[in-house]
Amino acid sequence: MSKIAIVTDSTATIPAELLKNYPVFIAPLQVIWDEKSYLDGIDIKPSEFYSRLSKSTTMPSTSQVTPANFMTVYEDLIRKDYQIISIHISQKLSGTLDSATQAKHQFPGARIELFDSASTAMAMGFQVLAVARAASLGASMDECLAVAKKARQHTGVLFMASTLEFLHRGGRIGGAARFLGTALDLKPILEVRDGRIEAVERVRSINKAIDRLVELAVRRIDSRSPIRLSAIHANDPENAANLLEKVKSKFNITEVSETMITEVSPVLGTHTGPGTVGIGFMAGM
Repeated sequence: MSKIAIVTDSTATIPAELLKNYPVFIAPLQVIWDEKSYLDGIDIKPSEFYSRLSKSTTMPSTSQVTPANFMTVYEDLIRKDYQIISIHISQKLSGTLDSATQAKHQFPGARIELFDSASTAMAMGFQVLAVARAASLGASMDECLAVAKKARQHTGVLFMASTLEFLHRGGRIGGAARFLGTALDLKPILEVRDGRIEAVERVRSINKAIDRLVELAVRRIDSRSPIRLSAIHANDPENAANLLEKVKSKFNITEVSETMITEVSPVLGTHTGPGTVGIGFMAGM
């Protein structure tokens, strides 16, 4: 039986306790702040990041995982006789897959399969977990890749941002869409669709935005089960918990197989801003 390792990046925000039994390795993106670089989730944690962001007069930026970092991870796994599936944030949102490609070329004799999740956060995290669980049950590389492709089709993420200014500043959303949330406290609802962040609609108030996120998530999930849910938040655990309970309540308890609350990583938080709340899901597998 082949040994298969899964490499992903820090934007997946998978809870550590879910990874302890699987060979999943996380390559960190970077937050750059006041000319200093921090490894996402390692040198700077979400709580520290959002606390600093609320007081800082300067804004952070981000950088993809470096080719050198991927080379270090891949080399160690190859030395341990692993074949590698490397699952990452949408290449339309980050250059991380480009770095992985450069690193892969340094190991022409090894089997390293690169996979674009076409998403991020736990929509990507659920893909990683699906592949890790399949590998642990003895699936081959080709079978694991098939699981990844199926999982990608069955996952999604919807979120509400308090402001689109952070996304606009980072170039992650079109210029015109930045005005969605500027008038009368309108809250923009967004979705990662085909690898890009797309505006869905705007809603008055956070409470109405949460209710609308519930409606949209139920619609996207449709009648597919089992259902895995992750409420995601950028320094707003209370609204995340509220959102998760509301989505769960729309389904029969036997349909929902996994739930969790996860924090938006500092790299993602740089682009979404504080107060972001959303729901990631995988349904039908």
